[in-house]
Amino acid sequence: MKIFYHALAKKKWCYMSERDKSVLEHIIRYCHEIDDANNQFGNSLDTMKANSAYKNAVSMCILQIGELVFLLSDELRTQYNEMPWHDIKSMRNIAAHKYHKFDLDTLWETITEDIPKLKEYCAYIIKTINTPEHPS
Repeated sequence: MKIFYHALAKKKWCYMSERDKSVLEHIIRYCHEIDDANNQFGNSLDTMKANSAYKNAVSMCILQIGELVFLLSDELRTQYNEMPWHDIKSMRNIAAHKYHKFDLDTLWETITEDIPKLKEYCAYIIKTINTPEHPS
């Protein structure tokens, strides 16, 4: 089943699969899990550097978000291109394959600056999907 949505940037009608919507919802859930970890561990770079459970929790969420981005359709990533989807996938590869070389300052910047933007952007896309004016 396809869901119609209004592509605000291009002012034309497009469609998005239920799969894309589901993937976006899962990305938002992992963003919330990062928020939960930050709240549980005190939202501190020094704490994250010293606490492997904190670092592992947020790193696993980054990995999962990157996996999910692989599942988004090319059409969605092209239509909603304000998010650096490719960079998100690249961060997943670092978390998965070069974990021992993961720069913790970069990880911290990602979870405190980029993840809130990603969560907001994914919610915006879903909202756009759920409140269209269908073409006649």
